[in-house]
Amino acid sequence: MRPEKEYLVRETAVHIEKSNFFFVTDYHGINAEETSELRNKLSQRGAEFHVVKNSSLRIVAKEKEIENISDYLNGHTAIVVGGDDVSGVAKDLNTYFKDKDKVSVKCGALNNKVLTADEVNKLAKLPSLEIIRSQFLSLINSPASQLLSLLNQPARGMVTVLHAKAQKS
Repeated sequence: MRPEKEYLVRETAVHIEKSNFFFVTDYHGINAEETSELRNKLSQRGAEFHVVKNSSLRIVAKEKEIENISDYLNGHTAIVVGGDDVSGVAKDLNTYFKDKDKVSVKCGALNNKVLTADEVNKLAKLPSLEIIRSQFLSLINSPASQLLSLLNQPARGMVTVLHAKAQKS
């Protein structure tokens, strides 16, 4: 392999290793200003947008044992990697596509499993990581608050009876 190609393959591998997921996009028709806007939007979630060569991504995918991705590698290709919130990154990417009608998702990979564009869209519809965390904490906290209310009920009943007795006197 030529040194230039080897460098591009290594660079693509470094990008892919930044997270347990990546999205493959078609960035045809996007100018430098729009690319910068998309990169800024994704960076708020800790994600990055990188233009890659299809051949380099094919080699890296084969090394990482990500199968069936070659079918999606045609035309202008970029990858979105990084960030903790997979659904949030997918949501931002889909929002950008709807607003600009550019940067469509070709496919994705999550833990070495290839996702179709429809599966990435479904992933984008999931609640964000912050919402899931708050719902989880609410579920954990709910039984404790119900138990506290149940334990306080006899004391409240006693106070009510004493208050009624005091009012009669």
